[in-house]
Amino acid sequence: MDLGDERRNKRAIRLVERLSAQPMASVPQACGDWADTMAAYRFFGNEEVDWRAILGAHTDCAKTRMAGHEVVLCIQDTTELDFNGQEASGLGPLSYEAQRGMYAHPTYAVSTSREPLGVLDAWMWAREPKNKDGSRPGIKESVRWVEGYERLAEMAAELSGTRLVYLADREADIMELMRRACALGTPVDWLLRSQHNRTMSSGDKLWISVLQSEPLGEIRFVMASRKGQRAREVVQQVWAQMLELPDGKGHFVQASCIVAKEMQPAAGDKPVEWRLLTNLPVQSLEQAARMIDWYRARWEIEMFFHVLKNGCRIEALQLGSIEKIERALVLYMVVAWRIARLMRLGRSCPDLDAQLMFEPDEWKAAYILNKQKLPSKPPTLNEVVRLVARLGGFLARTGDGEPGVKTIWLGMQRILDFAAGIRFSRELQAQGTCV
Repeated sequence: MDLGDERRNKRAIRLVERLSAQPMASVPQACGDWADTMAAYRFFGNEEVDWRAILGAHTDCAKTRMAGHEVVLCIQDTTELDFNGQEASGLGPLSYEAQRGMYAHPTYAVSTSREPLGVLDAWMWAREPKNKDGSRPGIKESVRWVEGYERLAEMAAELSGTRLVYLADREADIMELMRRACALGTPVDWLLRSQHNRTMSSGDKLWISVLQSEPLGEIRFVMASRKGQRAREVVQQVWAQMLELPDGKGHFVQASCIVAKEMQPAAGDKPVEWRLLTNLPVQSLEQAARMIDWYRARWEIEMFFHVLKNGCRIEALQLGSIEKIERALVLYMVVAWRIARLMRLGRSCPDLDAQLMFEPDEWKAAYILNKQKLPSKPPTLNEVVRLVARLGGFLARTGDGEPGVKTIWLGMQRILDFAAGIRFSRELQAQGTCV
């Protein structure tokens, strides 16, 4: 990290450590004492600290992780941050004009097995109030989708051995993005959820044209439980067709359109139907299933936002200005990524050595706090993650499956506090001090 001063670099690292230890705490609680708290507020208020430089150090590490994968999904989405009732300059209206807050639009990289690899980019802004005629001044917000693609295109040149896939939901279904990708030679593939049932040159509608073709077959997968929804098996019929989409400029963009439709959902279940657009050829059920599996990985950024807003409680920050919030937000993005990565690796790579993700004092603390005997050799990652989650309320019963991010971030607070105590005790013993 290079923030122009070695003291700033050390302060940023120390802040990440403190915020990681207590992601749900306020800044004063996380910092622990008055001196560190004031140093944190000075850091957030330092106009010479560019949040891009803070995030850049993390992104460089993320690119190293990405280089080890054949395909990386680069997920983009926007989240609304509500600071209503707080006195902070630079904030603007949200979905409702009376609300005050800002927006964050990160690019979140995950592997095809859904391992979080890092935050690659972020677009942060506040809206300006509407004019009397209902129009909103300022830059067109759809630009963020196109700029996000352009930045990934620059990154693709540095990762020649890794295929990057730009992945986004309905809001990114804009012809400007597809045209820009074509103009750049499509250095990054794109996969979008279709929002617009466009009129084709034949006069037919896009989705109807695809459904008129022969179905490729059926796919099956288990949709994980979510708030208000139980986990269940989904069986979808799949259609796909390569089409030329009118670009509104007298030309066409070639794209594959996939329609995946649940035909016979169980009673009371809403049918799951997705319509996807991609620049990649989709001519077989295997290719279509791969695109659908990649799109399903988009849920990882929703989990990232969940950790950021509910685990790190960023909407409770009281920093006085949007510039200070931005500096704090990128630090919390790194914290949220770490928590999400810990959960996913504990599930997908359970036999990894726990010491790849935990310091010895940390994994030992997990055993001690659970009143279990320390193992004779370093444990696996899954063993430690489950112990951490038990401290956060995970029951670890036979039918409970694997822990989620909430129990992990709650448990990590206890682990890191206890590990800090172990280190402090060791230092006192080395000094010959009794406690």
